Amino acid sequence: MVKETLHRNQIPEEETWNLKDLFESEAIWKSEVEAVPKALEKVTVYKNRVGESATDLLNCLEAWDSLYTQLVRVATYASLKESSDGGDPENQSNSSKINSLAAEVKAKTSFIKSEILALDESTLQSFLNEEPALEDFHKTLADLFEQKPYQLSAEAENILASFSEIHEAPFMIYERSKTSDMRFPSFTTSDGKTHPLTFNTFDKYEGDTSAEVRREAYKTFTETLRSYQSTYAATYATEVRKQVIESRLRGYGSVTEMLLLEQQVSEDMYHRQLDTIQEELAPHMRRFAALKQRVLGLEQMTYADLKAPLDPDFDPEMTYEEAGELVLESLQVMGPEYMDFMKKALDERWVDRANNHGKRSGAFCSSPYGVHPYILLTWNNSMRDAFTLAHELGHAGHFSLAGRYQRISNTRPSLYFIEAPSTMNEMLLSQHILKKSNDVRMRRWVILQSLGTYYHNFVTHILEGELQRRVYKHADQDTPITASLLNKEKHDVISSFWGDAVEVDEGAGLTWMKQPHYYMGLYPYTYSAGLTASTAAAQIFQEKGQPAVENWIAALKAGGTKKPLELMQLAGVDMTTKEPIQKAVAYVGSLVDELEKSFR
Repeated sequence: MVKETLHRNQIPEEETWNLKDLFESEAIWKSEVEAVPKALEKVTVYKNRVGESATDLLNCLEAWDSLYTQLVRVATYASLKESSDGGDPENQSNSSKINSLAAEVKAKTSFIKSEILALDESTLQSFLNEEPALEDFHKTLADLFEQKPYQLSAEAENILASFSEIHEAPFMIYERSKTSDMRFPSFTTSDGKTHPLTFNTFDKYEGDTSAEVRREAYKTFTETLRSYQSTYAATYATEVRKQVIESRLRGYGSVTEMLLLEQQVSEDMYHRQLDTIQEELAPHMRRFAALKQRVLGLEQMTYADLKAPLDPDFDPEMTYEEAGELVLESLQVMGPEYMDFMKKALDERWVDRANNHGKRSGAFCSSPYGVHPYILLTWNNSMRDAFTLAHELGHAGHFSLAGRYQRISNTRPSLYFIEAPSTMNEMLLSQHILKKSNDVRMRRWVILQSLGTYYHNFVTHILEGELQRRVYKHADQDTPITASLLNKEKHDVISSFWGDAVEVDEGAGLTWMKQPHYYMGLYPYTYSAGLTASTAAAQIFQEKGQPAVENWIAALKAGGTKKPLELMQLAGVDMTTKEPIQKAVAYVGSLVDELEKSFR
């Protein structure tokens, strides 16, 4: 039974993250915020001087890194406070102040990119030869020059940068509405029990053993979404229109082309990922849905039943402490340096696991440079939560290593690689549990959990990616993005994938409102790219042992110094063909095969 949701001030300290590692007090944070303009002056002094000499270029880039480090820290503090309690007016206010400050910084430092791109490549190369320390910025500079054909005038870039706070408004409005304004009514089942519902608890109801609870929760959830659909559609349409306008101003052929250049991903790679998974995975997932319907004795397999537990009487409970021990055991293969970060994350309150009013839904890892990552999730005392913890610890381990070995401008790789380290940890956890348990039901449960990971990345997120592909096609043709269009396209995306195996009602079309990823560029499909890479790399671990693990760790340490294809190749995975995708899909099919045999 879902517990009553508490307010933030009722949550025990040990269930929250320790923000004192960022700033000892809010007063110190405010002082650091007030110091940002002075740090900004150390950068703006190079205006009209960036390209005068190799020394000026180096000093400007180093000053920018220092400023960016400071800005990221103060922004992270405000963001984490709002994520943990978005209903608090002070948190909202502080977040808004930081957004304004970030916009000011972005506008006043836009000259850096413009002045660098005003250089010809031969001059830049001579600077690199003259000043060895510039080698640290080689990838940054090379990436900038790839964008040179789409660069606007310095004045235009400054104007665009000045509007950055406004450009971020759609996502801010969406998140603030979800955490502060949207309230879900409780629902009552036929046994007379009343069930409280929030964005965070809906995920738990989706996996409830009772079909009535699942379906009533889904009905209440989607009916509430329906009452917000026009506002949320307008918010998302604004986000999309913003991207359309920018892509045209810069001379891109489409929004997709613009967003993929930022990821350093070709359109072939993008479409191959979306098409291969949808075409080849759908038959396996339809079998999975049919198996659930048969085993659970459901007259109809509805969209609300897709996450129903296949063995409803077996749902292992697990405390946070037990999960931490299990995850640490599973990751030992990653080596002492990686494990040191993992232990600190669990022992030193890097994780916020409480459930409270105003807390952001889902899970994430935020990684401020020079401190340590912070993880947000909601703990429901289920063994399933251990996989979420392992996933976010994968992000934490990745950016802890990248932060140790790279300067801030070189820490973040393309989104195309971002989800590989996190899903690798889930793979290792699954393998570890299967190795240590001979219990038939536990092994079946782990296989189901693995399928849950693939469902999340290869179904949920790939279908989000397909919706984005359709939305951007409409937007490039100047078709208005309305609630009815979004509902129709989302319903069609889901129906096309599941076919006759699942009854997809109108409420499913509203679920585009559930995820924040639509405000993060072409993020959704990259989940599948990361899992494709980690699936292939995990197989290489088993084939080649420790040398393969060391290659993986090297890829994590490289941060953003290599393009995504190069990072994956360093780990032994070639994403220039559909073969890794097909192998990953085939692996999912083998898991479904094994389940079908176990239920005969």
